[in-house]
Amino acid sequence: MNEKNTSCLLIPNSSLIAMSGGVDSSVSAYLMAQKYKTCVGATMLLFLNESLGVPSKYPCCSRENIIDAKKICETLGIEHEVLNLMQEFEDSVIKKFVSVYEDGGTPNPCIDCNKFLKFGALLKHANESGLEKIATGHYAKIKRDSSGRFLLFKAEDLSRDQSYVLYMMTQEQLARTEFPLGDMKKTEVRELAQELNFINAKKNDSQDICFIPDGNYGAFIEIFTGKKYPSGNFIDASGKILGVHKGIIHYTTGQRRGLGVAAKSRLYVSKIDSVTNNITLVPEDEAGLYCDKIKISGANLIAFDNLPENFCAKVKTRYRQKEIPAIINQINDDELIIEFKEKIKTPARGQAAVIYDGDLVIGGGTIFEVGVRRWELGG
Repeated sequence: MNEKNTSCLLIPNSSLIAMSGGVDSSVSAYLMAQKYKTCVGATMLLFLNESLGVPSKYPCCSRENIIDAKKICETLGIEHEVLNLMQEFEDSVIKKFVSVYEDGGTPNPCIDCNKFLKFGALLKHANESGLEKIATGHYAKIKRDSSGRFLLFKAEDLSRDQSYVLYMMTQEQLARTEFPLGDMKKTEVRELAQELNFINAKKNDSQDICFIPDGNYGAFIEIFTGKKYPSGNFIDASGKILGVHKGIIHYTTGQRRGLGVAAKSRLYVSKIDSVTNNITLVPEDEAGLYCDKIKISGANLIAFDNLPENFCAKVKTRYRQKEIPAIINQINDDELIIEFKEKIKTPARGQAAVIYDGDLVIGGGTIFEVGVRRWELGG
């Protein structure tokens, strides 16, 4: 359903706010309630802690968080509802997370959650409810240029900026979305929550990957699938066996800790081969740990319909990584080639590469090929 067909059915001056029960979404709800006449808070039930073996002390998707979100809505005098999206979350996020690890890659489930749930299912529910806008507690900015195109920018608080995990947003999604915290510092958000006497003003922030709060991805995958992944060989660049690993799902490209291999110098994971079940380890100074080109698929461009030839920008291949100058060329609607102006540690397949021009998000995609020395456009 496109925007033109839905706009006449929407209630003017109305908004659906994603409410996690945390301080960011609560302050966002307050700000939206000051701006819009009709507001509804929606808590997306993505999983239950106990169903995934997550201890109840972790707040994300706990019953406590749902109760907190409801109380905030009562304080603001707005309606609250719970959207049961557990099946959608399992199908679109968790199963993909598992399959990418099984293939030797490193997924980014936060991006898939944003794509399919927060700006997919949530926007669909807003349409069905006749609500004009959706809002979340993300730290980013949306602006409209003179041509009417919607653009995505970094947040004012760069230490909290989340534009990296929002690169997949479409023009329709940007047109219908507000980020009330985009111009605020995190300290200002907490101060406002305390002034409003919100019950969650001092609540800790949620984990990066909500369904694996202890960071043990391998253990989670084995519990979720009920499978035990076979051990295999650690090898060096020449194929010499260096040791035995405990299953490829326990490792990621660039990893150096927890390998259990004795060596004269630090070793890093440079390649994970799901076909042979081998993991290649190299010293930090070896070429196999670095690359100067990557290819991405599933490309989404926000600032352009099509990328100008030999476009110069900066690219980030991990959420907390610094941006690296690069030249980007578009192969087709789905794929881009990124050539870095300096060698970088080889990023993991499955991670996102996001393109920036200053604070402006140009677009991005999923890394699926790395370390290739020469590519021809269209090849």
